[in-house]
Amino acid sequence: MATEANYANSGPYFVNYGFNLEQEHLPPYSQYDNRHVYHIPQQAPSAVPQYTQRVPPHFISSNQTSPSPDSISSTVDRRKVRMLLGAFAATVILAVTGIIVWYLVTVACLFGVTCGTSGKCISSSQWCDGIRQCPDGEDEEMCFRLSGDNFLLQAYSSKSRSWKPVCSDNWNDKYGKATCSQMGYSSDTYFQSGRVTQASVDSSEFMTVDTSSGETSVQFTNSGSCSAGSVVTLQCIECGLTFSVSTRIVGGTSARLGQWPWQVSLWCEGEHWCGGSIITPYWIVTAAHCVERKNSPTQWKVYAGKLTLSEMKTSIGSSVSLIAINKYYDSSAKSNDVALMKLTLPLKFSNSMAPVCLPNFGLPVLQQAECFISGWGALKYAGSTSDMLNYARIYLISSSVCNSRNVYGGLITKTMFCAGYLEGGVDSCQGDSGGPLVTKINNIWWLIGDTSWGYGCAQANRPGVYGNITEFLPWIFSIMQTYK
Repeated sequence: MATEANYANSGPYFVNYGFNLEQEHLPPYSQYDNRHVYHIPQQAPSAVPQYTQRVPPHFISSNQTSPSPDSISSTVDRRKVRMLLGAFAATVILAVTGIIVWYLVTVACLFGVTCGTSGKCISSSQWCDGIRQCPDGEDEEMCFRLSGDNFLLQAYSSKSRSWKPVCSDNWNDKYGKATCSQMGYSSDTYFQSGRVTQASVDSSEFMTVDTSSGETSVQFTNSGSCSAGSVVTLQCIECGLTFSVSTRIVGGTSARLGQWPWQVSLWCEGEHWCGGSIITPYWIVTAAHCVERKNSPTQWKVYAGKLTLSEMKTSIGSSVSLIAINKYYDSSAKSNDVALMKLTLPLKFSNSMAPVCLPNFGLPVLQQAECFISGWGALKYAGSTSDMLNYARIYLISSSVCNSRNVYGGLITKTMFCAGYLEGGVDSCQGDSGGPLVTKINNIWWLIGDTSWGYGCAQANRPGVYGNITEFLPWIFSIMQTYK
């Protein structure tokens, strides 16, 4: 973690290897499975009545000369040619129209939703209806989500194609555990369900639990009312808590045990390579560029609950059973720079080892929010790793500023954001990659970014760039569901 800014000649770098604000996403239209729905504009009927044009009759007067037989035959031939040409043109038009309709219905899936992997087209009403129509079942995956800093549970309504709060009618922990399990969490981590007043949500429509759906697969139905007068909040895992009192900091500061309990060190072939964040006992979030070249699970060890690299050298560490890289990761532009590691055995949480909260949809993050980064990265560009875990306070920088010509000139996509100081001085550096960028909202710490790339370390107008975890949520939950 760099705390100096005088690296003007250090040159650009995109990877911080170890040493050697929510849009309303509907589940069928996630960038991760290319499910799109298009609506055909309906052409309104004309406001003016349409009449068939009347052609005046043609009369032949008695003094007109009768046409010769040859001219009559020529006229008949021309009419036949015109009729044949007209029939041919009509046939071509009908054929082209049929091909277009076939393409829109079957290939473009104009009236439905495309299954992500198979390309199968299903009706929009079949999405999140409790029946798996897609071969891989993705139509029943992202049907629930948590919203805001109070963990409001929302279910997707295929009827209105929108997210609705869940009424607490007939709700209990049995359905809470089943919902968390369907989202990808282990039932062992289930924390709590709660209720907030109906008036606290801006909705006149709700989803209610279908009591006949059973304990393992929860289904919801649309409802225009909520007799309980309250809606469900759901926390699938207790997260975002620290166990050490923080102090005011300037620049980088050594961390204390329990201060950033979600921070892990990822070791590859015997040395610290990148950072990562605990989100469940099994799952670690890191950056895709950390593992793109070394993607065999057997190459990696994960160290949690440790402050120094030296003590890790004498520890066993956790084995990795699976590495998942976002399939839309672009190694050149560093967009979608996120990966997941699954541990062979679950971590045992304690005051020094605990998960950070994934950012719920619609989490109210201020535009220039105070954030914290942590890691064992270099204290200066091209320097060696720090033996002690360090952390620093930085602030979010708007994408418009970060994409300006004087900063990164349009390189920042929606899957990234900038944080730091335009004047330089404090930044993440080599070895910090994949580590957490967190912010505190409602007394809970939220993982809103993973350390991705930058130019040099702590240079003026070159703030750190971080993966936008909110944009990655559909992918993260999809992987957790698939490899649960």
